[in-house]
Amino acid sequence: MIEPMLVDMGYELVRVQMFGTKRPTLQIMAERTDGAPMNVDHCAEISHAVSALLEVEDPIRDAYTLEVSSPGIDRPLVKPRDYERFEGYEAKIEMRDLTAGRRRFQGRILGFADGMVRLDTKDGEVELPIDDIQNAKLVLSDELLAAATAAG
Repeated sequence: MIEPMLVDMGYELVRVQMFGTKRPTLQIMAERTDGAPMNVDHCAEISHAVSALLEVEDPIRDAYTLEVSSPGIDRPLVKPRDYERFEGYEAKIEMRDLTAGRRRFQGRILGFADGMVRLDTKDGEVELPIDDIQNAKLVLSDELLAAATAAG
């Protein structure tokens, strides 16, 4: 429901996540489609548009807090193209179930193909089914900071 509106506004939806129990938070994470850095004004623009949409559609019955943010430098990896875009950078990946005898992996992203994320870990190369990944994000490193500085 949110994604088409964000696309029309020049943003790409990175992730939607609901967390918390007493007063849950609906987190909308987005980035600009032109690759330029996000700022507070962009987040406010998205927040106003999403608030209006959610008020009309009313998909969430209980009270909640809306939080709009950019993915940041150590961004989550959600979509297949995230693994392609950040090939060569280090990532931490947590699996839903045991994979190759463990749930947590850290290593350099080697790419994505046929539903599998390839990762070069200290124990060698592993292939992780993207559908079984519970959580993944880039690891903050000097290399990642340098790339972000050059892009922004």
